[in-house]
Amino acid sequence: MRRTAPEDHGPVRYAPPAPDAGLPVLPELVAVLAAAAGRSAPEPPGGGAAVRAAAAGFWGRRGLAAPPDRVAAAPGAPALLAAVIAAHGGDVFLPRPCPAWWTPQIRLLGRHAYHVPTPAECGGVPDPYALLETVRRVRAEGGDPGLLLLSVADDPTATVAPPEVLREACEAAVFEGLAVVSDETWRDTLHRPHDTVLVSPAEMCPEEVTVLADLGGALLPGGWPAAVARFPGTPRGEGLRARTLDVLTASGALLAAPVAAVAAHALDEPGPVAGRSRDAARLHGRIAAEAHRLLLAAGALALPPQAGRHLYADLSPLRPALARRGVGDALELEEFLGARLGRPAPGAQRFADELGALRVRLDTAPLLGDTPEDRLAALAAEDPLALPHVSRSLATLASAFTSLT
Repeated sequence: MRRTAPEDHGPVRYAPPAPDAGLPVLPELVAVLAAAAGRSAPEPPGGGAAVRAAAAGFWGRRGLAAPPDRVAAAPGAPALLAAVIAAHGGDVFLPRPCPAWWTPQIRLLGRHAYHVPTPAECGGVPDPYALLETVRRVRAEGGDPGLLLLSVADDPTATVAPPEVLREACEAAVFEGLAVVSDETWRDTLHRPHDTVLVSPAEMCPEEVTVLADLGGALLPGGWPAAVARFPGTPRGEGLRARTLDVLTASGALLAAPVAAVAAHALDEPGPVAGRSRDAARLHGRIAAEAHRLLLAAGALALPPQAGRHLYADLSPLRPALARRGVGDALELEEFLGARLGRPAPGAQRFADELGALRVRLDTAPLLGDTPEDRLAALAAEDPLALPHVSRSLATLASAFTSLT
């Protein structure tokens, strides 16, 4: 008999949100939003001139020059990704695990999603040989391979794909005739930016790659949804952008004018915005590194976190101890750790990973403190680990795992 899951474990509406910064909104952004609150005219599909010009500048500073007419904006990454996938044809290939919100977009459009294992050293990118095998199998079975979706800085694994691994995956995709969509939401949250090499697939295969970024990754609060995409500078890229705008229009996925104003301001990266982004990445990197150390000491496994505000823990070595507590799969582990930690601990099944895998994503924002004042103190601290409230949070996290052994 198939086990039934509680309602909050299955439906898409209960999927975990992206890891939040957990910090108060930057006052400068509040002021920009407030100043634009009186704007009543709607933004055009894909965003107005100001936000598209700012997005073009944003990509240009990252070595991905593009004029504003090759850029589109939308109210959040899910709406924009759905439109971009709809603009492409064919079945979609994506890594396993992958962000919780990717697969629902594909299935919502009636497309087939095929998850491909990732290499041992990182997440976000499929193993190139496994990708080739999967594409050829799907094609042989009558499928229609069309698109590879990947992320160079990954949720949930918090890793950055090495350039050589990324190149091999992209070359395999292009060889098999797949277009590529690169989700680069977390590219500006590198914990050690001077020691980590991040390369966009658009630098490797510029005619085949569309790049997408949710501004909630590094620039805006998650509750102010805005995302931007950059399309290839080819006739095909022009067609993809046009079809993307058609879908955004048909679905009413248009940026609110005040959010467009604050998005344009953030994309220009003035000093306070850029400074907050750097400081937040440094803080979450420090917390994630210590959480990683504590997890390894407790007997769990995890790749070293390199970006984002989370890490992906594998509790397989603790399986016997968990089994004695009635935990045998990712869903049960999510319930068990959620109760033990007093906050969500999304299990592997949320990220299209194997149900039997004892893996969870642990977000770092809850470790910063319970109040805005505590979290700002952690942001300003030279050594946030020395703060009593941060130390207590980390000790609570560690005890949840060490007590299993």
